[in-house]
Amino acid sequence: MFTGEKVRLRAYRKEDLDKALQFINDPEVRRFLAPGIPFPMTVADEEKFLSKQSAFNTDAYSFAIETLEGEYIGGCGINNIDWKNSVAVVGIFIGNKDYWGKGYGTDAMRVLLRFIFEQMNINKVKLFVYDFNKRAIRCYEKCGFKVEGVLRQEIYRDGEYHDQLVMGILRSEWFGAENRR
Repeated sequence: MFTGEKVRLRAYRKEDLDKALQFINDPEVRRFLAPGIPFPMTVADEEKFLSKQSAFNTDAYSFAIETLEGEYIGGCGINNIDWKNSVAVVGIFIGNKDYWGKGYGTDAMRVLLRFIFEQMNINKVKLFVYDFNKRAIRCYEKCGFKVEGVLRQEIYRDGEYHDQLVMGILRSEWFGAENRR
């Protein structure tokens, strides 16, 4: 487990399944996550996701996010790793809306970045975020991410096309930042 000021990152457990399914199928949560058709995930889909989680995986690593009191509230992870160029792509979600806008996502992202830079020796971390996800963009900026590009009208959501931002942070920026806790 990897601990921050408000959260800890840990392996997913079978007992997370029901809450994870509830979180991922919440239309408000899902709106910010998946670029495809917002069709509900099934129990089989979540079970398949959980069964793929392994410490022996070298392409992706997923963590459950829980409060320091032990409540499972979301997930984050490294979705893709380019070992040759030392670049990782990350993602995060807080599924329990009671914890939105209260710093839990920012703390989880900082813990994830610390893991990536200090344990994996990655040089650059990047992510993709929809331009309408203002709360997430603020979180990423607080963690030191910078906008590196805009994919214009990349996502169709709620009857409109929206831009997708590409954001990144370099290892040297992370180790030079005061937010590295």
